[in-house]
Amino acid sequence: MANNMPYNLEAEQSVLACILLDQEVQIEILSDLNENDFLVNSHKMIFSYMREIMADNKPVDLVTLADILQKNGKLEAVGGINYLTELSKTLPSSANFRQYVNIVRRDGVLRSLITSSNKIIEDATVSTDSDHSLSYAQKLIFDISNTDDKHNLEKLGLYFDPVLDRFERLQKDKNYNTGLKTGFTQLDYVTNGLHKGNLIILAARPSVGKTTLAMNIVENVAIREKAVCAVFELEMTKIELAQRMLCSVGEVPMDDCLKGKLDDTDEKGFKKLWQAKKTLNDAQIYVDETSNVTPQDILNKARRLKMRLGRLDLIVVDHLQLMQSAKKTESRQQEVTDISKNLKMIAKELECPVIALSQLSRQIASRKGGKPVLSDLRESGAIEQDADLVVFLHKPDADAGNRPEVQLTDIIVAKNRNGACKEFQLLFKGAFCKFVNPTNYSGQPPVKEGTFVREEDIPPEPEKYTLEELKSLEQYAPAEDEDEDIFG
Repeated sequence: MANNMPYNLEAEQSVLACILLDQEVQIEILSDLNENDFLVNSHKMIFSYMREIMADNKPVDLVTLADILQKNGKLEAVGGINYLTELSKTLPSSANFRQYVNIVRRDGVLRSLITSSNKIIEDATVSTDSDHSLSYAQKLIFDISNTDDKHNLEKLGLYFDPVLDRFERLQKDKNYNTGLKTGFTQLDYVTNGLHKGNLIILAARPSVGKTTLAMNIVENVAIREKAVCAVFELEMTKIELAQRMLCSVGEVPMDDCLKGKLDDTDEKGFKKLWQAKKTLNDAQIYVDETSNVTPQDILNKARRLKMRLGRLDLIVVDHLQLMQSAKKTESRQQEVTDISKNLKMIAKELECPVIALSQLSRQIASRKGGKPVLSDLRESGAIEQDADLVVFLHKPDADAGNRPEVQLTDIIVAKNRNGACKEFQLLFKGAFCKFVNPTNYSGQPPVKEGTFVREEDIPPEPEKYTLEELKSLEQYAPAEDEDEDIFG
């Protein structure tokens, strides 16, 4: 026994005495602790055999404990019957068992931290791979916190009152306890926002606009909701993302920017870009462009960002098929299955929504005019299974080689674990790399900014327009009020 390790002898003895003398608390104590929470070896052994007795559905008392220790030849090793008898006499009061348990658990965690720190030091001393050592250190610390996080079976009835209270509050205030608002009215209505712990799959065929829509959501939540966003971009560079966002927020044609067609005095050019830069500089959007990233890499980097800033509100991964699994698998399907499962675990651990972009299989192209379905998710059915929300983008009237500057895009909510599945449309403004709400086609006033709306308040679906008519339309509702500066 290391004398410099944190431990409390009286607390360890009192916990064991509570188990021996009070059957009403012994199950709770035996479920809350494990033998590694004790430092004294004899106490570890006693506790271990106590759990074995409980597993056999027998009461834990002085007689049953002495019997099992005797049968396994361990009675003398723990101090004999005299020590077990002495334990039962040291207990001040079993009414204070929770305090004794907390002391024992606290000291166990502190000892684990010391042990893990020593392992980290030993590894770092001889390591030639800093990334591996960092991941190793994070895993050791995470394992400690994960072990200390104990969830017990509880009666479901305890949660009915909080749920009813939430429903009553939502009835009075539609914005109560909603998730992150994406800025797209009908998407927010269907999903009630993006919720913590949810895995959202945004899927489409190539060149349909899934990256654009994902980045538009990032812009909206970072600027309007002041959210902290982490973007893991496996396909594009940070420069490409930056130019897309500037053009989207500033509503300046990206093609004009790239071809040097902007005039310094053009009110619709550089002035709007500088205004967009000012707006985006205040937004907390963090980008990583590492290729071949694994879910563990994402977890490590996102965990560090959350620790540094105190919170993390949204993670975007573009895209799932470019990721690699840290686990060796026999097939790509198994690898994607592992990636999907781990992305869901990241959402739950970091308590934030994770949007993962995904490709659709080629079979959708063989269905003329057909819309994507869940079975079109590429390479693994696990994506559909793990996702809380699956959203498809579909452009029925245009292929990858024919991309009009202004075009209606079908948004299909194909899976919604916590609500209905619906379809609606967004207006794609290709020149600006931007989707907007097409709510004004029928002359309806734009929905009030920053609110969720009732279904009857949503304007009817827009009429079908030809591409020529779309290009001439000036009534569509932009994502922000036109009378205000960018995003107000």
